[in-house]
Amino acid sequence: MATVPERLEPSPVHIRAMSETDVPRVFAIERRSYTFPWSANIFRDCLRVGYVCRVLSIGGVLAGYGVMSMGAGEMHVLNLCIAEAQRGRGFGRRLLEHLLTQGAAAGMRDAFLEVRPSNAAALRLYRALGFQQIGVRRGYYQAVNGREDACVLRLTLLAGESTES
Repeated sequence: MATVPERLEPSPVHIRAMSETDVPRVFAIERRSYTFPWSANIFRDCLRVGYVCRVLSIGGVLAGYGVMSMGAGEMHVLNLCIAEAQRGRGFGRRLLEHLLTQGAAAGMRDAFLEVRPSNAAALRLYRALGFQQIGVRRGYYQAVNGREDACVLRLTLLAGESTES
């Protein structure tokens, strides 16, 4: 008699405030993800100055993070990253939607971010959520062969309304 394979429950996904104790794990993901990563001290500085810093965990394992600043009716997504093994499963979208919801709830009218034109996956995500390119910052990013431009994207938020599905 054949047995039915056991269904595995998906691991719970949780988003919470980043703490100082998360920085080594956040930095490890950052270092593995980028040729020119932020330093651990940059993440500590973001916490110190009160930026909105969040981590995403899957089954209790830290798998991503997001950092944004807010002020003057605008939010700026400064860094958003999911560990390579977890990419392509909707976790980046979930984390970004969480940040957008927080910005809208805090009364921010617009969300801005910069992204490398070479980061096709990130561009797809941002465009799927309604971000539109409003400009280019020439030579914004350090690159292996010099500098790379940044696409500047904006999303208009409706304060107090959720962008999450």
